[in-house]
Amino acid sequence: MSGVFHGGGVSAAARAFGIAPENWLDLSTGINPVPPALPAFDPQLFHRLPDADLHDDVRRAAGRFYGSGEVLPIAAAGTQPLIRLLASNLGKGRVAILSPTYGEYRAVFSAAGHHVDEIATLAAVTADHQAVVVVNPNNPDGRLYSRADLLALSLDLAERGATLVVDEAFGEMHPEASLAGVVAHHPHLVVLKSFGKFFGFAGARLSFAIAGDRHAGPLEAGLGPWPVSGPALALARHCFGLDAQEIRREIWQRAAGLEIVIAGAGLRVRANAGLFLLIETPDAASLFDHLGHHGILTRIFDYGSDWMRIGLPADQGELDRLALALQDWNEA
Repeated sequence: MSGVFHGGGVSAAARAFGIAPENWLDLSTGINPVPPALPAFDPQLFHRLPDADLHDDVRRAAGRFYGSGEVLPIAAAGTQPLIRLLASNLGKGRVAILSPTYGEYRAVFSAAGHHVDEIATLAAVTADHQAVVVVNPNNPDGRLYSRADLLALSLDLAERGATLVVDEAFGEMHPEASLAGVVAHHPHLVVLKSFGKFFGFAGARLSFAIAGDRHAGPLEAGLGPWPVSGPALALARHCFGLDAQEIRREIWQRAAGLEIVIAGAGLRVRANAGLFLLIETPDAASLFDHLGHHGILTRIFDYGSDWMRIGLPADQGELDRLALALQDWNEA
């Protein structure tokens, strides 16, 4: 298979296993399976171009939610355009990516002409690297780098004009580790935030860049006018006013229930990142296939043949369905 494989490919799985799409349980993504109730939308949001005042309101609300202080988050239609702009705005050079991680970073930076070094630890960063990418907490292995270590790295890189990109797509599960609040004092730091994962609205295609002075202007210019739809902005304004602690608590509860089922099936949980679990088993490919024949989609990786990522079931019925499929696996 060429390119970067992502979760959520129910249509492809339906064709491969001969099971209708509506009969699948999709556990291949790391998205809150129980999003908050949708607010009432003004129909004009779908009729008019996104309102500038609404856009500004959402940026301020995002700043309060993420704790970025005087630095207003920059809204974009998902993280992809932000990654591509960062890759194109940096002069071609060497980029270090803490790996294994989200595969789009290597793909996009390589396509932009950078030499990409996939490194295993922060200590492997060298003076030759003009940019470093860290996903924190990491996808798919849940590694969590300390705030102190990343701040030290940011300062070291800034001394030579190099950039630190910290992708906090799953960061709302560990807000204590976020660097959003220090960007004002780190001009070469960029923190990326995913709205859709924590709130469960991935289809809204909304992310934010909290960027230091070196990158904020080029990112805004590159995104151009109306970078985000009006309905997505209205949804974000609503969600940023919700109780994040309660949402986080419910996610951790579901993750704990999933971990009990996984461990009960005799499988090793390598990491519990809240929005997903990483399982380590030498039979990952066979287990993926077995679950697929039960209409349950998970995620396996070409760089970790013994890894499987499983997202959160939405309710007890979905959890029971997974448990039964795993029981069949053990009895086979």
